Amino acid sequence: MSPQSRSVVQNAWRAFASHDADRISAVLTEDAEWLAPAGNATAVALDAPSHMVGREAIVRFLTEDFPRLFTRDVTVTFHGFHVDGERVVVEETMTATLADGSPYANDYCFVFELRGGLIHRVREYMDTPKGHRLLFGELPQ
Repeated sequence: MSPQSRSVVQNAWRAFASHDADRISAVLTEDAEWLAPAGNATAVALDAPSHMVGREAIVRFLTEDFPRLFTRDVTVTFHGFHVDGERVVVEETMTATLADGSPYANDYCFVFELRGGLIHRVREYMDTPKGHRLLFGELPQ
């Protein structure tokens, strides 16, 4: 299922970028989870959880919360897709303009776990100290 797994994740990124709730919902299992490091800068800035459970929570974050912080010029540069069955690891850099007008650029690694051709779990890793410096000008306490 490797080529199909890669396509599922690539299609998901296009859905995420659309900020269209129906398109995003269509790529997630109902009980999908999205786990990011606790206390990451995005979660802190948006007063959002770092562990989202359920399709509705993830869709709400991507359609309502995310655009409040990363307001324009959001670009994702992919550095690699690594596939092992129903697990896809994505290396990328995201750049954007923040709500206050300042630039944002950070490196990420995502591990997507698929079930039945849909995304069941996402584990997100990023340079958390850099994220805090970019958003708050300081490291987390």
